[in-house]
Amino acid sequence: MTYCIGLNLEQGLILASDSRTNAGVDDVRRNGKMRVYVNEGERMIVTLSSGNLSLTQNAVNLLEHRAAHDPQRPGIGNARSMFEVAQHVGDALREIRARDAAYLRDSGVDPSGSFIVGGQIKGEAPRLFLVYSEGNFIESSPETPYFQTGESKFGKPILDRVITPRTSMTEACKCVLVSFDSTMRSNLSVGPPLDLLLYRRDSFNANLKQRLEEDDPYLHTVRTEWNETLRRGVRDLPGPTWLTDLPG
Repeated sequence: MTYCIGLNLEQGLILASDSRTNAGVDDVRRNGKMRVYVNEGERMIVTLSSGNLSLTQNAVNLLEHRAAHDPQRPGIGNARSMFEVAQHVGDALREIRARDAAYLRDSGVDPSGSFIVGGQIKGEAPRLFLVYSEGNFIESSPETPYFQTGESKFGKPILDRVITPRTSMTEACKCVLVSFDSTMRSNLSVGPPLDLLLYRRDSFNANLKQRLEEDDPYLHTVRTEWNETLRRGVRDLPGPTWLTDLPG
């Protein structure tokens, strides 16, 4: 399992993913789920993957292989819009599933995967898509400015309470890291390093990309400060009037 987040804000995009692919007392592996495609001044595109690693890796590898050997073939590098990029990712995922799904099921392996696809191509605003395992997809909106994939339930409440399209990049970045910390604290199948990319609207570069390891000082600060903030918040809540006879 993994955890990925994509936010589409007025100031730009934030995309983040963990790097854990397997978890157990004696088997923890790491593999990045973020791939970045940049043509400076023209396009910046990011894919985040969750689910069966062989399916999602093969889907993006298929697109990259075709781009390398047949640059004229439609793909991420020459798509005319982010809508087309989402289509290409969905088509590649559908193609790999059609090839491999039956064999994976025979071995008791879940043949599903999904992508968050975000970026900007010159001539349009930044856009964000969630591509389902079947290859279909949806786009973010002002009412739904973020997507999650993977182990999403533990990190969702903070996003629901804080994120709107008008949230600043700085506040949203803090919120994303709190969401990851909440998830990692409750589920061992999600873990660092975390890949985090902040894309400022119309910049067409990936300069604000960070990898946060387990011992990253700021990640540690988020964890300790958020824990204390929650404890203090609970302490400061007024007690219910019907429990006034109990000691504080």
